[in-house]
Amino acid sequence: MNDRRGFEPQWNLQVQAIRSFEFYICYYGWGNSRERLKKCQESDVYEIFYIIVAAIPFVVRLLQCLRRLFEEKDNSQGLNGLKYFTTVAALVLRTLFELKNGTTLTVLATTFSGITTIANTYWDIVIDWGLLQRNSKNPWLRDKLLVPNKAVYFVAIVVNIILRLVWMQMILGFKVPFLHRKAMTAVVACLEIIRRGIWNFFRLENEHLNNVGKYRAFKSVPLPFNHEVDRSM
Repeated sequence: MNDRRGFEPQWNLQVQAIRSFEFYICYYGWGNSRERLKKCQESDVYEIFYIIVAAIPFVVRLLQCLRRLFEEKDNSQGLNGLKYFTTVAALVLRTLFELKNGTTLTVLATTFSGITTIANTYWDIVIDWGLLQRNSKNPWLRDKLLVPNKAVYFVAIVVNIILRLVWMQMILGFKVPFLHRKAMTAVVACLEIIRRGIWNFFRLENEHLNNVGKYRAFKSVPLPFNHEVDRSM
């Protein structure tokens, strides 16, 4: 694929895994495991790194977008960078809300989470998947489709929206009686992995169709020299 928009780091999915790794280092490295203590989450240093390790993948993508904006003068990268900026802001505020609570943090976290959810959902469906085109041959989809059953695309759109909204429950405080808060976080993280898998499929499909349509897809790349031996020599 020539368009690097499709190479969004998949380690964005690993936020919870990275945070868990941080906890294990703290829990076993500081000796809490021997005394069965939970002092890690009471440490200011732990809380700071708890935010930083989660924000790093999105900050990297933000910097990539800014670099392409200045080097290639591609305005769409500016919009993509703005999307990642709101994502970082929402992530930081959501984490602070999780750690500190408070009315102000609730309002800020809810506002930025709502903004980034709308922005990311629109980008997923319209930009990355190329769907919701009113005047296409396939209404509200796109002209070229690889999956024969069009209903699959509409189901994918609905599922993507629902799974994008799942993270909002962390702020709105929806609770499942039989699940601990940490267990709920793990479930939500697993759902995000599923959402990303669906995103990858339709993103790859759209990228392939764009490459073919713009004559950017090749089975092989010709070498810059003649590989045949001149037998007259």
